[in-house]
Amino acid sequence: MNKIFESKIVRFVLSGGIAALLFYCCPPCLSSITLGAVLFTLLVLINASSFFARFSWLTHGARILVGCLFIFSGFIKSNDPSGFSFKLVEYFEVFATDLANFHFLVSICDFLKSISLFLAIFICTFEVALGFMLLVGVRVRLTLWLLLLMNVFFTFLTFYSACFNKVTHCGCFGDAIQLTPWQSFGKDLVLDILITILWVGSVHIKSLFGSIVGNLATILIIAGSVAFPVYAWYYLPPIDFRPYAPGKNLCEEMKPGPHYKAAKYESLLIYRNKQTKQTQEFTQKNYPWQDTLHWEWADTKTKLLEAGVDEPKITDFKITDPDSGENLTDTILGNKDYYFLLVAMELGEKKKDKYEARSAYLKVQGRINDFVALCDKDKKRFYGLTSAALPEIGDFRHEVQAQYPYLNADQTVLKTMIRSNPGLMLMKGCVVIANWPYHSFPSYNDVKEKYFK
Repeated sequence: MNKIFESKIVRFVLSGGIAALLFYCCPPCLSSITLGAVLFTLLVLINASSFFARFSWLTHGARILVGCLFIFSGFIKSNDPSGFSFKLVEYFEVFATDLANFHFLVSICDFLKSISLFLAIFICTFEVALGFMLLVGVRVRLTLWLLLLMNVFFTFLTFYSACFNKVTHCGCFGDAIQLTPWQSFGKDLVLDILITILWVGSVHIKSLFGSIVGNLATILIIAGSVAFPVYAWYYLPPIDFRPYAPGKNLCEEMKPGPHYKAAKYESLLIYRNKQTKQTQEFTQKNYPWQDTLHWEWADTKTKLLEAGVDEPKITDFKITDPDSGENLTDTILGNKDYYFLLVAMELGEKKKDKYEARSAYLKVQGRINDFVALCDKDKKRFYGLTSAALPEIGDFRHEVQAQYPYLNADQTVLKTMIRSNPGLMLMKGCVVIANWPYHSFPSYNDVKEKYFK
């Protein structure tokens, strides 16, 4: 059987058939020239493998690039596993919506959402371990298979996101390097080619150490790549790339840069032909709104025509009064003295403890209330920020005896402000002075001694 698949004729027929099928199924959102170039490159590499296998430098170059990229990608996401888990939830919600007619698959998506943090840490560890194993040359065959399967999966994921405009930021490199969906898809296509080169020249990939040393080093790397994201989740990201990081001025982050140019979008109206049931895209200039006999509206989507330049890093920060809806952003940020924001993305259901915030808050409520009492004594303002509605805020404040006001902000903004639910931020005017997760909630006297000047 192996000899059959090693046959050049069989290899050419199979690879050519798969390439032809993929090219034939090329959707309108993807350039057929780009797809054709990638498929042609892969066909040449696969069917002329004996020729390319002669060049060891080609294999080692691909080995270094792929290994380092996987380690870098895994490390950056490990630095902020909570942020990566939020991105995974976004993907699962998209799939659940698109697969709404398949209840079993929706259930799987819901389950994956519930374990998103575990998945985030696992994927980070997996990427770092695979990159290291490739560079060191440990279990080469297994490593290449896992690299191939993982990257093919992410190629499909980023293509789906880009083609159907589902997730605008892939999260491949966290907040350090933000790629558009199409940029991320292009990166995955390049990786597909590089991994193919690794398969072609796998004979050149030798272990840098003996088997015992190599296996021991791999175990240590895996242990470290698990410990680092767990630490980053527990104590907040060690390297903070967010615009709400300590030292950042939120007012400055909300301003456009000197070369600012707004992004340009176009609304596309999708109509369904009543006779053929086929859908067609129209612009607002030519959509058939009067022809109700033949057309019916099906959907509306927004297409990016031109990316923005030097845009503000913070665009949706807004604090409102949950009772009146009054915008209090300028009032809060205009406080020139030190003040505190207790960020609770969700307060959770009173009886079910559905969200982490309620159970986490209950663990530290005594310390928080003591903290607030000392703030009041020193006349330092203390606010709670949440996305919860007014009735839920009232029930929650009564339950935990919170003697401070709760204000509203968008949930996505709160998730970006601090990777802890709840988490504490020390502010002075627009400037973020420091932040703490609930796991290491500080004492007021320590904060006063270290930060108040």
